[in-house]
Amino acid sequence: MSVTPLQALPIDELRQRSSTKWRKYGADVLPFFVAETDYALAPAITRVLTRAVELGDTGYTPPDPGVREAFVGFADRRWGWNVDPSHVYWTGDVMMGVVEILRLVIEPGDRVVVMPPVYPPFYDTVEEARGVVERVPLTQSDSGWEIDLAGVEASLAAGARAVLLCNPHNPTGTVHSAAGLAALADLAERFGVPVISDEIHGPLTYPDKPFTPFLSVSESARRIGYAVTSASKTYNLAGLKCAVMVAGGDEQAKRLRALPWEVEWRTGLFGALSNVAAYSAESDEWLESLLAALDANRRLLAELLAESLPEARYLPPDAGFLAWVDLSAYGWGDNPAVKVLREAKVALHHGPLFGGEGKGYVRINFGCAPELLREAVERIAALVRS
Repeated sequence: MSVTPLQALPIDELRQRSSTKWRKYGADVLPFFVAETDYALAPAITRVLTRAVELGDTGYTPPDPGVREAFVGFADRRWGWNVDPSHVYWTGDVMMGVVEILRLVIEPGDRVVVMPPVYPPFYDTVEEARGVVERVPLTQSDSGWEIDLAGVEASLAAGARAVLLCNPHNPTGTVHSAAGLAALADLAERFGVPVISDEIHGPLTYPDKPFTPFLSVSESARRIGYAVTSASKTYNLAGLKCAVMVAGGDEQAKRLRALPWEVEWRTGLFGALSNVAAYSAESDEWLESLLAALDANRRLLAELLAESLPEARYLPPDAGFLAWVDLSAYGWGDNPAVKVLREAKVALHHGPLFGGEGKGYVRINFGCAPELLREAVERIAALVRS
């Protein structure tokens, strides 16, 4: 059955939004930097939030807002992952969940493996938990990026006490293979360290490379693992605070249960309501339309770069709406986003913020109208011609 791609909202409507994407820069700048998308909300989310406003339902989040059951159903439907409901808890956002779990599993000064180039808050989160970042970069080839298992093993053997995984990976869009995840789980269990997997981009995986939740990959993963995720990235709900923390086994669930009540209280009521609506079967059709639009855009970006910026290096992502593009061949410095913003009036995310491996790179958000993406590339390409 064919799926009709979701249509982005007109730019004049988007510029009425009050979020960071549309308020950080002036109207002369095209914003492609932050991970917000340009589509209308899924109808089920619009209905539940509209009704809440009509009722004045703006109070405290209830003890059981339905997030657990909604996520369990979604995981089973979308990924065939049978999640034990007693292993599911919630908090305000994914990085909040990550830092709270890190506080549970490491001591101050412990080293935590991260895999750059990686989402910049990973570094801050480790430091907030009073850990020390241990960098084990992904390995890169013409076919993509992979976990450096030998590097992880060396770090664990040298005393690193936890692994912070990004699955699917941001900014590369890599969907880690089941074999790679299973090997990582075996390594972690051998050294007695936990793995915390940020899986916020999991629902945005394309059919050609299916997503494997870390906790589903093996018994080893379940014995040492935690996952943290949210509907916020897929359904554009970052301003409505809600994320899910999933324990791999009973022991981890016991630890999550012992977290201070405030960790769950940080969940916003609108966040909980919208996550439940997003995870419902009613929103699946909207998600399929979103994925069709994003799939077309990741391919369109490849065509536009090949035509207008042929020296750019770009591998379409396996998941998500974020493109990791190497512009170093154009000699625009370690952080080409600075020149692109100043001279082309296109705001891109700064590659070096993802780690030293990001020098010469930019991250481009293609969760937008195709014509907007085309205009952005044309503006950037004009810098080469000038």
